[in-house]
Amino acid sequence: MADRLAEKAAMRRHRVRRTILIWVASAVAVAAVVWVALFSPVLGTDPAKVEITGEGTVIDVAQVQQIVSGVAGVPLPRVDTIGLREQILSLNGVRDATILREWPDGLSVTLESREPVAAVPHEGAYVLLDRDGVQVLTVEEVPEGIPEIGVSLDEKGARSLRAARIVLNALPPELRAEVAEVTAETQDAVEMTLRDGAVVEWGNGEDAALKVKVLQTLRSLPENQGATLYDVSAPTMPITR
Repeated sequence: MADRLAEKAAMRRHRVRRTILIWVASAVAVAAVVWVALFSPVLGTDPAKVEITGEGTVIDVAQVQQIVSGVAGVPLPRVDTIGLREQILSLNGVRDATILREWPDGLSVTLESREPVAAVPHEGAYVLLDRDGVQVLTVEEVPEGIPEIGVSLDEKGARSLRAARIVLNALPPELRAEVAEVTAETQDAVEMTLRDGAVVEWGNGEDAALKVKVLQTLRSLPENQGATLYDVSAPTMPITR
Protein backbone atom coordinates (compact mmCIF):
# COMPACT_ATOMS: atom_id res chain seq x y z
CA MET A 1 0.00 0.00 0.00
CA ALA A 2 2.80 2.38 0.94
CA ASP A 3 4.63 1.57 -2.30
CA ARG A 4 1.52 2.38 -4.35
CA LEU A 5 1.07 5.73 -2.59
CA ALA A 6 4.73 6.55 -3.13
CA GLU A 7 4.39 5.69 -6.82
CA LYS A 8 1.37 7.98 -7.19
CA ALA A 9 3.19 10.80 -5.44
CA ALA A 10 6.15 10.37 -7.76
CA MET A 11 3.86 10.48 -10.80
CA ARG A 12 2.26 13.69 -9.54
CA ARG A 13 5.66 15.29 -9.04
CA HIS A 14 6.65 14.21 -12.55
CA ARG A 15 3.51 15.76 -14.04
CA VAL A 16 4.09 18.98 -12.13
CA ARG A 17 7.71 19.16 -13.32
CA ARG A 18 6.64 18.45 -16.89
CA THR A 19 3.96 21.15 -16.73
CA ILE A 20 6.46 23.64 -15.34
CA LEU A 21 8.96 22.76 -18.06
CA ILE A 22 6.31 23.21 -20.74
CA TRP A 23 5.34 26.62 -19.35
CA VAL A 24 8.97 27.70 -19.10
CA ALA A 25 9.69 26.51 -22.65
CA SER A 26 6.61 28.33 -23.94
CA ALA A 27 7.59 31.53 -22.14
CA VAL A 28 11.11 31.32 -23.55
CA ALA A 29 9.72 30.75 -27.05
CA VAL A 30 7.34 33.70 -26.76
CA ALA A 31 10.13 35.90 -25.42
CA ALA A 32 12.35 34.84 -28.31
CA VAL A 33 9.64 35.68 -30.84
CA VAL A 34 9.03 39.07 -29.22
CA TRP A 35 12.76 39.81 -29.16
CA VAL A 36 13.16 38.87 -32.83
CA ALA A 37 10.12 40.91 -33.83
CA LEU A 38 10.79 44.04 -31.78
CA PHE A 39 14.51 44.22 -31.12
CA SER A 40 16.42 41.93 -33.45
CA PRO A 41 17.99 43.33 -36.64
CA VAL A 42 16.46 40.37 -38.48
CA LEU A 43 13.33 42.45 -39.18
CA GLY A 44 15.15 45.79 -39.35
CA THR A 45 13.74 48.11 -42.02
CA ASP A 46 15.95 48.15 -45.10
CA PRO A 47 15.83 51.49 -47.00
CA ALA A 48 16.75 49.61 -50.17
CA LYS A 49 13.47 47.73 -49.86
CA VAL A 50 11.26 50.80 -49.58
CA GLU A 51 9.10 51.23 -52.69
CA ILE A 52 7.79 54.73 -53.44
CA THR A 53 5.14 55.24 -56.12
CA GLY A 54 2.73 57.96 -57.24
CA GLU A 55 5.11 60.92 -56.96
CA GLY A 56 3.66 62.54 -60.10
CA THR A 57 5.36 65.64 -61.45
CA VAL A 58 5.72 67.78 -58.32
CA ILE A 59 6.78 65.61 -55.36
CA ASP A 60 10.51 65.47 -54.60
CA VAL A 61 11.13 61.74 -54.09
CA ALA A 62 14.47 62.48 -52.44
CA GLN A 63 12.64 64.25 -49.63
CA VAL A 64 10.37 61.23 -49.13
CA GLN A 65 13.38 58.92 -49.10
CA GLN A 66 15.08 61.11 -46.51
CA ILE A 67 12.08 60.83 -44.19
CA VAL A 68 11.85 57.06 -44.62
CA SER A 69 15.59 56.66 -44.03
CA GLY A 70 14.96 57.81 -40.47
CA VAL A 71 13.56 54.35 -39.65
CA ALA A 72 16.45 52.41 -41.21
CA GLY A 73 17.24 49.40 -39.04
CA VAL A 74 14.12 49.81 -36.91
CA PRO A 75 12.31 46.46 -36.64
CA LEU A 76 9.32 46.59 -38.97
CA PRO A 77 6.68 46.02 -36.24
CA ARG A 78 8.02 49.08 -34.38
CA VAL A 79 7.96 51.44 -37.35
CA ASP A 80 5.57 54.33 -36.65
CA THR A 81 3.76 54.42 -39.99
CA ILE A 82 1.35 57.09 -38.75
CA GLY A 83 4.23 59.38 -37.82
CA LEU A 84 5.94 58.74 -41.15
CA ARG A 85 2.73 59.58 -43.01
CA GLU A 86 2.35 62.87 -41.14
CA GLN A 87 5.91 63.86 -42.05
CA ILE A 88 5.37 62.98 -45.70
CA LEU A 89 2.07 64.89 -45.83
CA SER A 90 3.95 68.01 -44.75
CA LEU A 91 6.02 67.92 -47.95
CA ASN A 92 5.20 70.23 -50.81
CA GLY A 93 2.93 68.69 -53.44
CA VAL A 94 1.70 65.73 -51.38
CA ARG A 95 -2.08 65.38 -51.23
CA ASP A 96 -2.17 61.98 -49.51
CA ALA A 97 0.10 59.08 -48.58
CA THR A 98 -0.43 55.43 -47.67
CA ILE A 99 2.31 53.45 -45.93
CA LEU A 100 2.20 49.67 -45.63
CA ARG A 101 4.65 47.23 -44.06
CA GLU A 102 6.14 44.76 -46.53
CA TRP A 103 7.47 41.80 -44.57
CA PRO A 104 10.07 41.04 -43.50
CA ASP A 105 11.95 44.34 -43.84
CA GLY A 106 10.39 46.67 -46.40
CA LEU A 107 7.84 49.46 -46.73
CA SER A 108 5.44 50.46 -49.49
CA VAL A 109 4.79 54.20 -49.78
CA THR A 110 1.98 55.16 -52.17
CA LEU A 111 1.68 58.89 -52.82
CA GLU A 112 -1.06 61.04 -54.29
CA SER A 113 0.40 64.21 -55.71
CA ARG A 114 -1.16 67.62 -56.07
CA GLU A 115 -0.86 67.78 -59.84
CA PRO A 116 -0.96 71.33 -61.21
CA VAL A 117 -3.99 72.21 -63.33
CA ALA A 118 -3.36 75.92 -63.83
CA ALA A 119 -0.63 78.55 -63.78
CA VAL A 120 -1.15 82.06 -62.40
CA PRO A 121 1.32 84.86 -63.21
CA HIS A 122 2.82 86.37 -60.07
CA GLU A 123 5.83 88.65 -59.55
CA GLY A 124 7.53 87.75 -62.82
CA ALA A 125 6.98 84.01 -62.46
CA TYR A 126 4.09 81.54 -62.47
CA VAL A 127 2.49 79.89 -59.47
CA LEU A 128 1.12 76.43 -60.22
CA LEU A 129 -2.17 75.52 -58.56
CA ASP A 130 -3.78 72.12 -58.08
CA ARG A 131 -7.50 71.48 -58.48
CA ASP A 132 -8.15 72.71 -54.92
CA GLY A 133 -6.33 75.97 -55.50
CA VAL A 134 -3.34 74.93 -53.39
CA GLN A 135 -0.09 76.56 -54.51
CA VAL A 136 2.19 73.72 -55.54
CA LEU A 137 5.24 75.23 -57.22
CA THR A 138 6.61 78.48 -58.58
CA VAL A 139 8.20 78.24 -62.03
CA GLU A 140 9.65 80.63 -64.58
CA GLU A 141 7.60 79.34 -67.51
CA VAL A 142 4.18 77.75 -67.86
CA PRO A 143 4.60 73.97 -68.29
CA GLU A 144 3.34 72.52 -71.53
CA GLY A 145 -0.33 71.59 -71.39
CA ILE A 146 -1.09 73.72 -68.32
CA PRO A 147 -3.56 76.59 -68.92
CA GLU A 148 -2.79 80.05 -67.61
CA ILE A 149 -5.31 81.89 -65.44
CA GLY A 150 -5.11 85.63 -66.00
CA VAL A 151 -6.24 86.60 -62.50
CA SER A 152 -4.22 88.09 -59.66
CA LEU A 153 -3.36 86.00 -56.62
CA ASP A 154 -4.20 88.75 -54.16
CA GLU A 155 -7.42 89.08 -52.20
CA LYS A 156 -9.03 91.24 -54.88
CA GLY A 157 -8.81 88.42 -57.40
CA ALA A 158 -9.85 85.63 -55.03
CA ARG A 159 -13.43 85.28 -56.26
CA SER A 160 -12.47 85.47 -59.93
CA LEU A 161 -9.68 82.96 -59.39
CA ARG A 162 -12.06 80.56 -57.66
CA ALA A 163 -14.57 80.93 -60.51
CA ALA A 164 -11.87 80.19 -63.08
CA ARG A 165 -10.75 77.10 -61.16
CA ILE A 166 -14.32 75.82 -60.89
CA VAL A 167 -14.69 76.09 -64.66
CA LEU A 168 -11.41 74.26 -65.31
CA ASN A 169 -12.35 71.51 -62.85
CA ALA A 170 -15.68 71.07 -64.65
CA LEU A 171 -14.02 70.40 -68.00
CA PRO A 172 -13.30 66.81 -69.08
CA PRO A 173 -9.59 66.13 -69.63
CA GLU A 174 -9.80 66.22 -73.42
CA LEU A 175 -11.45 69.64 -73.39
CA ARG A 176 -9.23 71.03 -70.63
CA ALA A 177 -6.22 70.10 -72.77
CA GLU A 178 -7.47 72.54 -75.43
CA VAL A 179 -7.51 75.50 -73.02
CA ALA A 180 -4.59 77.92 -73.25
CA GLU A 181 -5.82 80.69 -70.95
CA VAL A 182 -8.70 81.51 -68.62
CA THR A 183 -9.66 85.04 -67.63
CA ALA A 184 -12.38 86.30 -65.32
CA GLU A 185 -13.11 89.99 -64.95
CA THR A 186 -15.66 88.92 -62.35
CA GLN A 187 -16.81 85.56 -61.00
CA ASP A 188 -19.74 85.72 -63.45
CA ALA A 189 -17.67 86.53 -66.54
CA VAL A 190 -15.28 83.63 -67.08
CA GLU A 191 -13.74 83.45 -70.55
CA MET A 192 -11.41 80.87 -72.07
CA THR A 193 -9.01 81.11 -74.98
CA LEU A 194 -8.41 77.76 -76.66
CA ARG A 195 -5.11 76.68 -78.15
CA ASP A 196 -6.44 77.18 -81.68
CA GLY A 197 -7.22 80.82 -80.84
CA ALA A 198 -10.98 80.46 -80.43
CA VAL A 199 -12.59 82.25 -77.49
CA VAL A 200 -15.22 80.65 -75.24
CA GLU A 201 -17.47 82.97 -73.28
CA TRP A 202 -18.44 80.76 -70.35
CA GLY A 203 -20.15 83.14 -67.97
CA ASN A 204 -20.63 81.94 -64.39
CA GLY A 205 -20.14 78.49 -62.90
CA GLU A 206 -23.77 77.39 -63.20
CA ASP A 207 -24.92 74.67 -65.62
CA ALA A 208 -21.32 73.56 -66.13
CA ALA A 209 -22.21 70.06 -67.36
CA LEU A 210 -24.66 71.45 -69.91
CA LYS A 211 -22.17 74.07 -71.08
CA VAL A 212 -19.56 71.37 -71.62
CA LYS A 213 -21.93 69.30 -73.77
CA VAL A 214 -23.01 72.34 -75.78
CA LEU A 215 -19.42 73.46 -76.37
CA GLN A 216 -18.31 69.98 -77.42
CA THR A 217 -21.25 69.73 -79.81
CA LEU A 218 -20.56 73.14 -81.32
CA ARG A 219 -16.88 72.32 -81.75
CA SER A 220 -17.73 69.08 -83.55
CA LEU A 221 -20.05 70.59 -86.18
CA PRO A 222 -18.43 70.94 -89.63
CA GLU A 223 -20.05 74.34 -90.20
CA ASN A 224 -18.29 75.67 -87.10
CA GLN A 225 -14.81 74.78 -88.25
CA GLY A 226 -12.79 77.98 -88.09
CA ALA A 227 -15.17 79.65 -85.64
CA THR A 228 -13.46 82.20 -83.42
CA LEU A 229 -16.14 82.63 -80.73
CA TYR A 230 -18.31 80.20 -78.79
CA ASP A 231 -20.70 81.85 -76.35
CA VAL A 232 -22.18 79.25 -74.00
CA SER A 233 -22.93 81.62 -71.12
CA ALA A 234 -26.61 80.91 -71.86
CA PRO A 235 -26.24 77.24 -72.84
CA THR A 236 -29.80 76.87 -74.18
CA MET A 237 -29.14 79.74 -76.60
CA PRO A 238 -25.47 79.41 -77.62
CA ILE A 239 -23.85 81.75 -80.11
CA THR A 240 -21.09 80.89 -82.58
CA ARG A 241 -19.20 83.30 -84.80
